[in-house]
Amino acid sequence: MRQPRSRQSNARWLAGAAGLTAVGTAAGVSAAPSMRRRVTNDPPYAAEDFYLLDADRGYVVTTPDGVDLAVREVGPEDARLTVVFAHGFCLRMGAFHFQRARLAEQWGSQVRMVFYDQRGHGQSGEASPDSYTVTQLGQDLETVLAVMAPRGPVVLVGHSMGGMTVLSHARQFPQRYPTRIVGAAIIASAAEGVSRSPLGEILKNPALEAVRFAVRYAPKTVHRTRGAAKSVIGPILRAASYGDEKISPSVVAFSEKMMHDTPIATLVEFLHALELHDETAALPTLAKVHTLIACGDRDLLTPMESSQSMATALPKSELVIVGGA
Repeated sequence: MRQPRSRQSNARWLAGAAGLTAVGTAAGVSAAPSMRRRVTNDPPYAAEDFYLLDADRGYVVTTPDGVDLAVREVGPEDARLTVVFAHGFCLRMGAFHFQRARLAEQWGSQVRMVFYDQRGHGQSGEASPDSYTVTQLGQDLETVLAVMAPRGPVVLVGHSMGGMTVLSHARQFPQRYPTRIVGAAIIASAAEGVSRSPLGEILKNPALEAVRFAVRYAPKTVHRTRGAAKSVIGPILRAASYGDEKISPSVVAFSEKMMHDTPIATLVEFLHALELHDETAALPTLAKVHTLIACGDRDLLTPMESSQSMATALPKSELVIVGGA
């Protein structure tokens, strides 16, 4: 493995790497939240292979509580930097498809990228509903790091719920910053619960709590009435979709498939966790590293104000606001 550069020059290079990743994600190629969506008639990605990540080197990382997490790796194992990507609510690692494709070309042998499906999402295993918490996601990230990146500098990239995962990790494992974690990118996320967002009114729907109760105590009933359950959660999923920008139908279809394939238990339990979470205690730790914070100005799930608040608390951060997203 190559020896790292001096700490100061390495930190500048790493911050730039995190920034490139975050800007790409926030620009809308992954998921730009808003309630409305308009589809272009000239799809630019009709021939895109959105399952490119599935062909990359694959591993299974098992958490201490026995959940198998699907992991993919791109780039040389001896690269001087590892960038770990944590996806958002109701998605999977494929949400970073464009980052995986474009950054592999741009970074070449300098960077190794690690992607994984969060518990209950994608190809990772389901778990007890009690474990669907932001705190647990931070612990899962630590498990992935221990197995996939036990040595060398790491940049963490988190989108939406993945950003909260990064914050959770910083709160629980402050000793990793900046000794191992040397940079971060927090995209379309928030340090506090989404109940403070405009989406809070939707979350007050009593039917949503009824679905959550059924998931815990009558799961077979929920599976038989999946359509009805999705109709309750539908407005929330639409809020986590795209803005007013023209979006390729192929991209929309891929995103909607990820959401549709997410188990009902994952949907309702993590939604409840996101509503209540508070990771503001992580900000002093994250302040030790260069952080890129990016968001859209029409985001209803994690409003722009949430990102601005984080940026204010992080003196080494750069805030990027994407118009129309």
